Amino acid sequence: MDILKIREDFKVLKENKIVYFDNAASSLKPKQVLEGISEYYLDFPVNIHRGIHKLSMRASIIYQETREKLAKFIGSKENEVVFTNNSTDSINLVMYSLYNSQYFKKDDEIILSILEHHANLVPWLFLSKKIGVKLKFVEIKDDFTLDIEDFKDKLSSKTKLVAITHVSNTTGTIIPIKEIISLSKKYNCLTLIDASQSAPHLKLNFKELDCDFLVFTAHKMLGPTGLGFLISKENNLEKFMPYKFGGDMIKNVSITDFSTNSIPFKFEAGTPNISGVFGFSKAIDYLSDIGLENIEKQDKLLLEYGIEKLKAIKNLELFNPLDKNLQSPIFLFRLKGIDCSDLSAILDDMSNIATRAGVHCAEPIVTRFDKNGLSRASLYFYNTFEEIDKFVETIKTVDAKINK
Repeated sequence: MDILKIREDFKVLKENKIVYFDNAASSLKPKQVLEGISEYYLDFPVNIHRGIHKLSMRASIIYQETREKLAKFIGSKENEVVFTNNSTDSINLVMYSLYNSQYFKKDDEIILSILEHHANLVPWLFLSKKIGVKLKFVEIKDDFTLDIEDFKDKLSSKTKLVAITHVSNTTGTIIPIKEIISLSKKYNCLTLIDASQSAPHLKLNFKELDCDFLVFTAHKMLGPTGLGFLISKENNLEKFMPYKFGGDMIKNVSITDFSTNSIPFKFEAGTPNISGVFGFSKAIDYLSDIGLENIEKQDKLLLEYGIEKLKAIKNLELFNPLDKNLQSPIFLFRLKGIDCSDLSAILDDMSNIATRAGVHCAEPIVTRFDKNGLSRASLYFYNTFEEIDKFVETIKTVDAKINK
């Protein structure tokens, strides 16, 4: 990869001279994605699946071609791809659809990990309060990797769903989801994988994973905000009831009843984020041209370099596996003597370095490490070794001033 050439596609990097280390929250967008969004508003600024005029027909074709392109990209069938607003919306869609379909009963169990983002925790907490489903949480080991033996102990005939992240947005831990899915199948329970942090970095294949549900979001993988994805086995989409009604999700309506549309449209009520889909089509092209395997290689190079540099800072504590094969390029850390929010503000003011501070929408795990929150630096393939050097040197400067 020619990283310098790639960076030319990102206006923020080129003009603002920013060190952008907040990719776990949202990635930057290359000019090609912005051009895709503009194409919709300039050339086809109409609704889809409604009109028979040329503009609507053309917009509908591009919209559907993007679904086909994403299905190929993620290794699924076209009708297994549901467009949503984001990963949170996708998980809520699954939760409410299971709830409306009366899949759960009181005292059924759902297994999560202690690492979950709020998006894959709060919907199930709601369900536990609503119908008495019990939640069980798989622990992590001292090295921040998942305790697979604890998962095996918690898995039982009462387990109806395993909903687990693929990559933690805090510790960066890569969960062995293939093993998780395989073990879960022995108990005939559904499996949901939150791939929000893995889909931008790792090559995934829905068919090979053989999970029931896979969710991820466009804005973490070069795409626009307001667009997410639920990839689901078609038999689940066929039998489960949706939780949003009206618009495109209906087939026929009378004043006394309605029938639902075919899948996946059954779960896509109302006018969708058409411009976002146009933009994400270009994001898929961009990622495909680079190659997810090349992105993974670059991740590991940056990660290995960053681990060695950060480990050398005496007063810096890292909350990661610290192994390029066991984690994503995320650094969760604490610098002695300074609040995480203050540190992030100083990094921004001193060196134009964008990081994140707080509980990172994963309050249960982060507050276990520090009740006041922690700092996080998260990298992507367009980041450089020089940016890591700048980041490390700035932290060393701050460390020298506050820990004399």
